[in-house]
Amino acid sequence: MDAAFTAEQDEIRRTLREILGKRCGPDEVKAAVRTADGYDRELWQQLSRQLGLPGIAVAEEYGGVGCGPADLALACEETGRALLPSPLLATAALCVPLITALGTDAQRSALLPSLASGGLTAALAVPGPALATALALTGEDPAGQWSGGGRAGGIQARADAAGEGWRLYGEAAQVLDGHSAPLLLVAAHAGGFARSRTLLFLVREGAPGLVRSRQTVLDETRPQARIQLRDVPAELLGLPGGEGREADVLGALAATGRTASAVLAAEAVGAAGQALARTVEHVCRREQFGRAIGSFQAVKHRLADLYVQVQAARSAAYYAAWDPDQGGLALAQALEALRMTAGEAIQLHGGIGFTWEHDAHLYFKRAASDELLFGPVHRLRAHAADRAGLFGPAPADAAPAHAPAPAPAHGPVSTAAAVAASSPAQEKVAV
Repeated sequence: MDAAFTAEQDEIRRTLREILGKRCGPDEVKAAVRTADGYDRELWQQLSRQLGLPGIAVAEEYGGVGCGPADLALACEETGRALLPSPLLATAALCVPLITALGTDAQRSALLPSLASGGLTAALAVPGPALATALALTGEDPAGQWSGGGRAGGIQARADAAGEGWRLYGEAAQVLDGHSAPLLLVAAHAGGFARSRTLLFLVREGAPGLVRSRQTVLDETRPQARIQLRDVPAELLGLPGGEGREADVLGALAATGRTASAVLAAEAVGAAGQALARTVEHVCRREQFGRAIGSFQAVKHRLADLYVQVQAARSAAYYAAWDPDQGGLALAQALEALRMTAGEAIQLHGGIGFTWEHDAHLYFKRAASDELLFGPVHRLRAHAADRAGLFGPAPADAAPAHAPAPAPAHGPVSTAAAVAASSPAQEKVAV
């Protein structure tokens, strides 16, 4: 098996790293997140034109590059290194797969080319702090209670009086890039108690009754908005369904969650690797008692432990990019590696590292924010164990007991990846 990246993948990595190295330093990141959009529009357009970044995983027939989720994850590892504030995650990793899976031919033809070119961005709005639940990252909810469940709260959908459209009423509190995206993909509960189901709707900017406000968040590179829908006109994503419509929606959300978790894992690994590199650079330069503090054995041991943890997380992320069923476990390992590396970076930078303005805190905030949005780590691992049947029978829709051959990876494959490639599902969760 050839475990090396292809020439095209290496070129994507090299070009993206070169552009971000020039245009996305810590000062540029801090300036971009304080703009009205929360990101540098000029840089976003450059990445869209030169690399086709938002369309990497979009089919060529819709104007995309035609690559797969593994290529998107590889690109996101580089954006994670730079902590790039952009609509890439919300648009390419969350909304594009849902539109591709559930949209009608007319909706795909109308939306995907604009999304792939970067001219249109989108955001996924789910009620309350339920993003991880909606994407089935931390648990299964086959009844779709997170969308409202027919009770007050959540987001409720009803057919309008003419029967030609839908109206939405409710609120979503944590919508990634929801303040700036011209297109919102809204998960709402429909049918009341009698025909309770969860559906997805398209809402355009400027729709009457739509109120969007940017929130103050811990990690400014992950801008979030509160979305209020006050009898807002909406378009159903896909065709009006029959018996299996809700199963299609929940299944598509779960499949999107598996792919997004692999992308997020790669992004977290990129951030952890860069935080470690910056820390190594600092301890080699900073002197104490007449010698670099990186020469002290205690510091070497801490950095060596971090290096092993980051490399193991990178191997798991590459494996998950090839086999998204392992995305939840890879995301848990990557988020833990980022949290540990960011925390140690602050410690090893000494007194200056504890100042809130220091660059090390950008990585620490990213680690804390991602775990709040998509975790926590122990719940990601617990859900992976449940799906694998480690402590009981596996769910009917769980991944097959045996995975295919190991994923292409750059460098050594982790123990978790090797075990997952050759062992029963009960052993896939071992880390």
